[in-house]
This record gives sequence, structure tokens and C-alpha cells, in this order.
Amino acid sequence: MIIAIDGPAASGKGTVSRKLAAHYGLRHLDTGLLYRAVAKALLDASHAPGDEVRAIVAAKAINPARFDESALKRYEVGEAASVVSAIPGVRAALLDFQKEFAAAPSGAVLDGRDIGTVICPNAEVKIFVTAAPEVRAHRRTLELRGRGEKADEAAVLADIMSRDERDCSRSTAPLIQAPDAHLLDTSTLDIEGSFRAALALVERYRRG
Repeated sequence: MIIAIDGPAASGKGTVSRKLAAHYGLRHLDTGLLYRAVAKALLDASHAPGDEVRAIVAAKAINPARFDESALKRYEVGEAASVVSAIPGVRAALLDFQKEFAAAPSGAVLDGRDIGTVICPNAEVKIFVTAAPEVRAHRRTLELRGRGEKADEAAVLADIMSRDERDCSRSTAPLIQAPDAHLLDTSTLDIEGSFRAALALVERYRRG
């Protein structure tokens, strides 16, 4: 069984995906980390995230086994990743890795922004997780402060709105809800409530 979960930043898709993977004993891939790794490689080398040539080279060289997730989760890396992810050559370079991960016989849970539309268009279950921008900004602010980073909620909201615009308007694999994806709005749900709502959607498929 392949479960494809898409959605904008701070919607809760990552948490839902990890919990579903643990529940069903499936492998999990946060595809956003791939783009964050490319972005971090550029930032570490003092290159602009919009440097297309260097970004493609970095995408071809990443090694997920060496990811430092705490470093990749930093705010500035996430912002740069939004720019990097709009580069068609970067998406092409990472496409095969994601498809191969999903194709394993045991199945998988993948979350990102184009899983149900590009990476796994034939996934058995597709869920599009979203939440109001203000809710997502509040969540992201708390997350950043919890990691010891400074975060102004108004600035975070502005950045989220800008990121949504980039994600939805890019020419290659834009963030859109797949026609056969279930919509899950987590605006009024906590972590457990979001997981239970997603679990119910998966179980509906399993029951036929």
C-alpha cells in the first residue's frame, strides 16, 4: 500500500505521515528533506538558492543516509528549499529516488507537495492536508521557538503566504490537490485528531 500525502508548509502532513507509517509498519519518506538538503548544500557553499546549475549538481549528489534532520529543519533552510524546489532540473534529479522509494514491495508513506500528482499518481490512498495560513504560521512559530530559534509570528505568516504562492504557481509539479485525493483540513484538529482523521481515510480504503 502506498499512501501519498501532500499539503502546504506547516499543515501537519509530516506528523500525520510519520504516525501513519508507524501504525502500518511502512517506510516513510519526507520528500521535503530532499529539497532542504539541496538548499543547505547551496547555503553552506555561500551560493544563492536560485543558482540553477549549482542546485542541480547538489541534487544529484545528495545522500539521504547522511541527512542531519535537525539542521535541515532550520527556518532559513526551509525558505531556501522553497526556491530550490521550483527549479525543474532539481525536481527531475530527485524524481527517480522518490519513485524507487515508493516502489518497494512493502509499500510506503510519502509526504510532500507533488506525491499524489507526480511521484505516486497511482497511490492507493491520497490525502491532501491543509490548514488556514494563520494556523500554520502559529504552529511553525511554536516549532521554531521550541528549537531555540527566534521567530516573529507575523513574519512567519508572511513567509508562509509567499511560499504558498511559489509552490502553487511554479510551472513544474505545482502544489495542487490531486482529483482523487481526500481533503483533510487540520485547522481545528490537534495532532491526535489529525492522525485519527487520516487513519479513518486509509481504513475506508482498506475496507474497500
